Amino acid sequence: MFDLRNRTALPAQAGIGLRHPHLPEFLAMPQPAAWLEIHSENYLAPGGPRLGALERLRGDYPLSCHGVGLSLGSAAGLDAAHLARLRYLYDRLEPEAISEHLAWSTAPDGTFLADLLPLPYTDEALAIAAANIERAQQALGRRLLVENPSTYLRFQQTDWDEAGFLSELVRCTGCGLLLDVNNLYVSAVNHGSDPQAVLNALPLAAVGEIHIAGHARVATSWGELLIDDHGSPVAEPVWALLAATLRLTGPCPVLMEWDTNIPELPVLLAEAERAEGYLREITGASG
Repeated sequence: MFDLRNRTALPAQAGIGLRHPHLPEFLAMPQPAAWLEIHSENYLAPGGPRLGALERLRGDYPLSCHGVGLSLGSAAGLDAAHLARLRYLYDRLEPEAISEHLAWSTAPDGTFLADLLPLPYTDEALAIAAANIERAQQALGRRLLVENPSTYLRFQQTDWDEAGFLSELVRCTGCGLLLDVNNLYVSAVNHGSDPQAVLNALPLAAVGEIHIAGHARVATSWGELLIDDHGSPVAEPVWALLAATLRLTGPCPVLMEWDTNIPELPVLLAEAERAEGYLREITGASG
């Protein structure tokens, strides 16, 4: 069991996801980003120029490592070789936080599906996810932040709502929560739920990092669907939900993600600066 009081060491400021097109600008001169997050799987090679560049930046910026391939919901368990590669990377970089999605992406035969598929919120899925999280934390030697997913359907069989499922995972494994506010909003709208009600029910004391991003609106034969594509500025309702979240959590590290249609670096930094403004408001209110 990992102690919930072992909170992340990331600064309670706005950071950005470091993407390869922006790497030369970071290497050329310091950038106004309080901290950086990388996708762990992009740096699993045990050497080379990409990892070398990240190690140079690591000396100047606090770092969060966000995994997308561990498949915490897989009934087949976790891939030992993948865990070992992640452990090597994390021991080398010593990030302030590590995280993974609450999803599955690996078939029983080991095939990687290249997608983050949702879990049914059942007792069986809870037991599987909890066992995988505990194994990951022991293998990686670190407390794991688990990210709430964006979802587009609901399973017929369910024993928990999402907030209850995440709360029980936190309680029984000692993991933390990476609260993706955009995912929360996308899922709530897609399912006809109230985002604020979902937020209020989450284990907010376990939040160690917050994500925000853009989403797309897609017309379908049954109505409009929100897609978590990280390819546009943050939508105004997500900004409002971020402000509501920070009023409940207090100051917390906030990451601006942008993964498709990647803009010039100043655009991304401007989004992070807006998030920083919400953090300053909270800091002033609590000071």
